[in-house]
Amino acid sequence: MVNAVNSGVSGELKRKKVENAAEKARREKKGQKSKNAAESSWVTGDAELRIGFVVVGIIVALGILSIFYTPYDVYEMNTSIRSQAPSLTHFFGTDNFGRDVFSRAMVGARFTLLVSVSTVFLATVISIVLGLVCGYAGGMLDEIVMRVIDAINSFPSILIALVMVSILNYGKLTIIPALVIMFIPSFTRIVRTGTLQYKNADFVLSNKVFGDSDVRILFVHILPNIYPLLLSSVVIGLSNAILAESSMSYLGLGIQPPIPSWGRMLKEAQDIIFSTPWAALAPGLMIVVTIVGLNCIGEGIRKKYLS
Repeated sequence: MVNAVNSGVSGELKRKKVENAAEKARREKKGQKSKNAAESSWVTGDAELRIGFVVVGIIVALGILSIFYTPYDVYEMNTSIRSQAPSLTHFFGTDNFGRDVFSRAMVGARFTLLVSVSTVFLATVISIVLGLVCGYAGGMLDEIVMRVIDAINSFPSILIALVMVSILNYGKLTIIPALVIMFIPSFTRIVRTGTLQYKNADFVLSNKVFGDSDVRILFVHILPNIYPLLLSSVVIGLSNAILAESSMSYLGLGIQPPIPSWGRMLKEAQDIIFSTPWAALAPGLMIVVTIVGLNCIGEGIRKKYLS
């Protein structure tokens, strides 16, 4: 009787021990799967894309919201609240004229992103046409265009932009054509290289045999195959355009006052950086966060489509 009881107890302990071991193995397996999934998302670029889209989406949302609403009037000066520190009333404080820094950073996001996106869009469209035509046609046209691009690249980009702005006179959007010239050479080279790579591919030659026009071959068959590389470069180019616009505005050659832009806000905060450091915090933070977000998107695209 005693032996039977002992045997039953021993069997129960063994059963519990086996169940505990199985449960521990399941937890370890589940944890390993979660770890592998997290590592896989970083390897494939999904994590960077999510982070980048969230960060950039917030900045874009603030810029769009500023069209309809800002906490305070960005042009109204109020000396009674000048140089106030950040608080619940003024998230990033006020500047030396009593203007709300956060509201001005919201409006600055709108104009800085408008200039940057317009610049990259126009440069991309022009570069796609130039790169496809030059790479596909070759010959004298390709030689002339590439030598012109080499000539543009031989000068510092910021110098070309300064000359263009001086010729076009200062204005809210005159900086756009000046910046477009800065980005055309790099985008054109990318498109031209891809066109040279695919213009003698089997699928292109077979479409020629079936009588497809050159325009259809360029824009329907070749361009879709090079857009992942171009898209990654365009996203990185957008972050460079934000830096370029901010630099030009900081030098007083971009968007002119009283319209706020991130670069202009940094310039205005320069003289009061020690007494009112928060005046430079909002635009500086916006620039850094936006560029980090765009770089995450560019890296995610590279890993997802080009690796």
